[in-house]
Amino acid sequence: MPYLHLLGHPTYHEIQGAGEPLLLLHGGYATLENLRPLGDALAATHQVHAPEGTGHGRTADREGPFSYAASLAEAVAYLDALGLDAVHVVGFSDGAILGLMLAIDHPARVRSLVAISANLDPGGFVSDEEAEHTMTAEAAALLDREYADLSPDGADHGPVVIEKLSRMWLSEPQITLEMLATIRAPTLVVAGDHDMVRADHTLLISQSIPGAQLAIVPAAGHLVASDRPDLVEPMVGAFLAAVSTA
Repeated sequence: MPYLHLLGHPTYHEIQGAGEPLLLLHGGYATLENLRPLGDALAATHQVHAPEGTGHGRTADREGPFSYAASLAEAVAYLDALGLDAVHVVGFSDGAILGLMLAIDHPARVRSLVAISANLDPGGFVSDEEAEHTMTAEAAALLDREYADLSPDGADHGPVVIEKLSRMWLSEPQITLEMLATIRAPTLVVAGDHDMVRADHTLLISQSIPGAQLAIVPAAGHLVASDRPDLVEPMVGAFLAAVSTA
C-alpha cells in the first residue's frame, strides 16, 4: 500500500499521470474517492498527487483535535517528502481551505489554485434549513460507506471523526480578506448553485483574490465535482491548461 510517514504518522497517498505536479486535496469526512474522477481526468495532463489526511480514507486517526493548522503542516510535509517545490493545487471544501492557506502562508509553493466550495470562517454557510438541500441523502450515505470500507480505524470510529470535524468547523477557519489579497497564484473559485457555502460568501472570496476567476456550477450542491463532472472536469482542465507552462 502506498504510505508515507509524515510527521510520525503513516499517510496514504496515490500518484498518477505525468506533467507538472498537482496536489489534489479532499474535503472533510471525505476521501480521495470523492475526487477520483476529477483526479483521473487531470492525470491526462498533470502528475496528480492525492494524499488522504489524518482520520480520513485509508489514513488512521490520531489522538487530539483536528485543526486546519495541523492539516496544513501535513500538506507541507507531504510536498517536502516528495521533493515538490511548487504545485498546482485543486482542493475541495476543507481541501480548498487548505489550498487558500497554502497560497497565503507558502506562496512560492503554489503555481495555481482551484478552490472548490471553500469558506473563510464558520459564518460562511447557509442556514440549517437550506443545508438540507446541499447534499442528497444518497451522497451522505456514500460518504459513510466509504469511511466504513476504507478506514483502518473501523466503521465505529466514524462518529469520532465527525465530532472532531464538527468542533473544528465551529471555530475554524479564520481567513481574512486581507489574507486573501496577498494571494498571487492564478486562482479559480468554484461552488455549486445550491452549495453549503453561501453564494455571497463565495463571491466575496473570488473578489478578494487578485485576478481570481469565479464559476458557479448549475444543478450542483456541495459535492460539486461529483454532482456535475461534465462541467467541472473540462472547466478545471481548461483553467490548468491556461496557467501551466508545459
